[in-house]
Amino acid sequence: MTDVYLDEKYLGSIDNPREFIKTIVEERRKQKLPSELNVNYDTEFDEVSVLTCIGRVRRPLIVVQDGKSLLTEEHIKKLEANELTWTDLVEEAIIEYLDANEEENTLVALQEKNITKDHTHLEIDPVAILGLITSLVPYANFGQSSRLNRGSKTQKQALGLYASNYLLRLDTDISVLQYPQVPLVKTFMHDIVKYEKHPAGQNVTIALLSYDGFNMQDALILNGGSIQRGLARSTYFRPFKAEELRYQGGLIDEIGVPDKEVKAYRSEEDYRFLEDDGIVYPEARVIEDDVVIGKTSPPRFLGEMEEFSIAANTRRESSVVLKHGLKGVVDMVALTENEEGNRLVQIRLRDQRIPEPGDKFASRYGQKGVIGRIVPQADMPFTASGIVPDIIFSPHSIPSRMTISHLIEVIGGKVGALAGRKIDGTTFSAESEKDLRKYLQELGFAENGTEKMYNGITGEEFKVKIFVGNMYYLKLKHMVANKMHARASGKIQLLTRQPIEGRSSGGGLRLGEMEKDCLVAHGASLLLKERFDSDKTLLHVCESCGMVAIYDSIRKKAACPKCGANCEINAVEMSYAFKLLLDELKSLGIYPKIGLMDKY
Repeated sequence: MTDVYLDEKYLGSIDNPREFIKTIVEERRKQKLPSELNVNYDTEFDEVSVLTCIGRVRRPLIVVQDGKSLLTEEHIKKLEANELTWTDLVEEAIIEYLDANEEENTLVALQEKNITKDHTHLEIDPVAILGLITSLVPYANFGQSSRLNRGSKTQKQALGLYASNYLLRLDTDISVLQYPQVPLVKTFMHDIVKYEKHPAGQNVTIALLSYDGFNMQDALILNGGSIQRGLARSTYFRPFKAEELRYQGGLIDEIGVPDKEVKAYRSEEDYRFLEDDGIVYPEARVIEDDVVIGKTSPPRFLGEMEEFSIAANTRRESSVVLKHGLKGVVDMVALTENEEGNRLVQIRLRDQRIPEPGDKFASRYGQKGVIGRIVPQADMPFTASGIVPDIIFSPHSIPSRMTISHLIEVIGGKVGALAGRKIDGTTFSAESEKDLRKYLQELGFAENGTEKMYNGITGEEFKVKIFVGNMYYLKLKHMVANKMHARASGKIQLLTRQPIEGRSSGGGLRLGEMEKDCLVAHGASLLLKERFDSDKTLLHVCESCGMVAIYDSIRKKAACPKCGANCEINAVEMSYAFKLLLDELKSLGIYPKIGLMDKY
């Protein structure tokens, strides 16, 4: 007997599960049962699950009966003539929606020519097996699946025109590419999602070539002349806001230039960009520690208030200040009110980001890398016709990753640029590589995409022909200007005496085990000693039993909790972090014993 469950609730048992499922599917197709219903037979546990619950991902498939697709040419003609709609196809059970469970009991054909008598369904289009972002990758069937996943992930991180009204919006930290372009090699999905309205990349000339080791591994060489012409320039926007909050007792925050009597008043230099209303003026060029919105707040505790009056000096400074590493130009100032009727001030900072070594770029195939060097145009290699590449990409990163689609796009992009048309690179139905090669040959180029190239410094011809063409490259949101950080000294945590975390608060950089190993390998022993001694402390240890002694700082005497004062106690220098570990062990009821040895 096979158990039957409806939305994971037990209904009963049946004798013939396959016949039962067949009946349910037939009744659903006749619209006697809801179209949202899906059914699955789990042979391993001998269970039938009937699901109608919300939250299931379902996708449409064409129904196949007796080895033939129910969607005919006649249906397609009627669809094109608007005589038939999608809803009609669903109601006539030509197309049905399956969830992940029901799909387990089906055999789906990728293309109509592949249909056999065993097939139950047919894909509407082979590209439907891919997600929305992945279907934007051209020639995806020529690449490795893991790289394809990575490629779809990098596309989400690419800078572009995320919204046409971005100048009127106050979103969280965003970057907008200044000169976005529509790709030369595209898929039909680009047209469906109207990619031309929000592009996120640029068409560049690329050469597969090693350049003195500066583009080892995933590093890229960028043409300095291309950057000067506007390649990969972006604008970084960051919003700030301040609100006049109301508190008990009629107290309120005040936006304005703080008085000198205010508690925690900053220097006059910090307030230099504020106007009379306490708000920074538009187009002001501000740097870290500058106040952009002046604000004072009432005291945190009633005890801070004077007995009879609330004087100016009882208020505290609570201005909006630019954190460590921030700079830019005030782009917009907005004055408004929130839902509670409190005054709200919002400002937006903009900063131009010009490509620099360390900025991250990627192709649509997961071939990501950082700028290794920016080379002046005069030193860049060039083709016989005088074409200078925008990016030099290392050829060594292709074979191991098997991103053949990366190479096909270079040829496709080259044909598109020369012919002045878009190249269809839709997965499973793209323009063939053979046709692209033939077209290149007709235009007077080598059919394999290679060209003679010359050394930009010496002018000598390279001994081998270089693979060169056009492709769509993405600038990712991971930029050096947002991440670069260093510090000499600064704030520390009270508990651990270690530097605080976070770039914005001027925190320290964690020296991990692998970083330590690098310093060991380079023989930088004194640097290591300095680093690991930075939080040194003295701990008194009993020589006879190894227990941590109790030290009386007033009498300057130490005593062992076990042996008393009549024993040898030595002061041991150790890291404060280690001392903290010993304290934590003690709190767990574990008393650590330290074995002392002669240093020499």
